[in-house]
Amino acid sequence: MNHLWFIYAILSALAASLVSIFGKVGLKGIDANTATAVRAIIMAVFLVVVVFFQGNLNKIPSVIADIKTFTFIILSGIAGASSWLFYFLALKFGKVAQVAPIDKLSVVIATILAVIFLGEKVSLINGIGVGLIAIGAILVALG
Repeated sequence: MNHLWFIYAILSALAASLVSIFGKVGLKGIDANTATAVRAIIMAVFLVVVVFFQGNLNKIPSVIADIKTFTFIILSGIAGASSWLFYFLALKFGKVAQVAPIDKLSVVIATILAVIFLGEKVSLINGIGVGLIAIGAILVALG
């Protein structure tokens, strides 16, 4: 179980890479915000189906009932939706090879915010890696 996070992270990266490719092709000739809204509806339906098949629909009221949890899930949803809106707008006007690396600066920003707000510790090796991600993302986008 210790390495399960890594398998899920790799699958996440693979799926996220397909968002860029499918999104870029799908955005031809349509409004990026409308496309994002349609995508969000599809995602919501897909995720409700997943929760249904897992037998976890009955857990939704307990998530909503916990005010702190629900507030942060709402904020996360707003942040995610904003990210999608800006990502699809960026894809509409830019190349995937430029937009995707800049989007991955979210790794750098998330790490910095985790240190500041969550008190997470970053080792020297982790700090160097995060710095390299930042440099790499910028070099790839500009290259």
